[in-house]
Amino acid sequence: MRALLLFLFTLLITYAAPFAYITNSDDDTVSVIDTATNSVTATVNVGRLPQGVAVTPDGSKVYVANWNDNTVSVIDTATNSVTATVNVGNRPAGVAVTPDGSKVYVANWNDNTVSVIDTATNSVTATVNVGNRPAGVAVTPDGSKVYVANKYDNTVSVIDTATNSVTATVNVGNRPTGVAVTPDGSKVYVANWDDSTVSVIDTATNSVTATVNVGRWPGGVAVAPDGSKVYVANWDDNTVSVIDTATNSVTATVNVGNKPEGVAVTPDGSKVYVANWDDNTVSVIDTATNSVTATVNVGNKPIAFGQFIGPAPVQPQQTVTVPLSPLALGFLIALFGFAGSRRIQRR
Repeated sequence: MRALLLFLFTLLITYAAPFAYITNSDDDTVSVIDTATNSVTATVNVGRLPQGVAVTPDGSKVYVANWNDNTVSVIDTATNSVTATVNVGNRPAGVAVTPDGSKVYVANWNDNTVSVIDTATNSVTATVNVGNRPAGVAVTPDGSKVYVANKYDNTVSVIDTATNSVTATVNVGNRPTGVAVTPDGSKVYVANWDDSTVSVIDTATNSVTATVNVGRWPGGVAVAPDGSKVYVANWDDNTVSVIDTATNSVTATVNVGNKPEGVAVTPDGSKVYVANWDDNTVSVIDTATNSVTATVNVGNKPIAFGQFIGPAPVQPQQTVTVPLSPLALGFLIALFGFAGSRRIQRR
């Protein structure tokens, strides 16, 4: 109260909207989209032919797999600048971050391995042998397992993160590409490119319990935060299939841009962002209506393969000073005085 009497009224501003980080494979850049305005607010130069991308759970860093450089670029989201470059295996593709943000798993296509990066040091601490041509990567919500889609083996490797060893191999459809885990960790959805299907893996048994028909050449896959829906980007159909996880059936098909690849859902589940490789655009889907409500122009040949949406980057707190008229100041003093008297009465 004493501070108020001396005062100039201050308003603290925080940034709540999540950001989408889109890898542009022909530009060697990442477009940063503010999902509140659906506009590109920054463009970050990374390595050559960036493909996979993943945001840390706290939104502070973005890890980008550079296919032609055999590296991973680490972006500081507060400054939208690359602060580290990590050497990994040959032709890195998919990338995923553990829920505690301590490790990053990178699928190396030509090496048939997965590199494990320690985010504290941005160095590779382990290399895990997996199947033939690993592509998509996903981590369970408890951080105990990593699922890797091996495109030329028609399998998914299951890595135990405590030992960084493969503990199971699951047979799925033809040419598995994208992979995503439900928020409760009970299921894994795998997009099978050549089959035009999605395999559903029960993580308790590491067996396929359902197969869902989707559009042609499905690649990217993402699960809604409440686990009720799965979104699959169908490259050759220019569509996104919406799967109801309760029935494992397609309940909607959404027309998007040309050659959709990466797909991700906002943390509140209200929007889905789809990178259209041949359009140089990102389609924004309203999940309530399953319709495209915006199209964002990005760089050349966007891929955005992975969980490319994260919470808003931490920004320095800003203070806005608002001068008050004597009348407004008197009103505030009276209001706070009344509130203070009420607190005293309740005691």
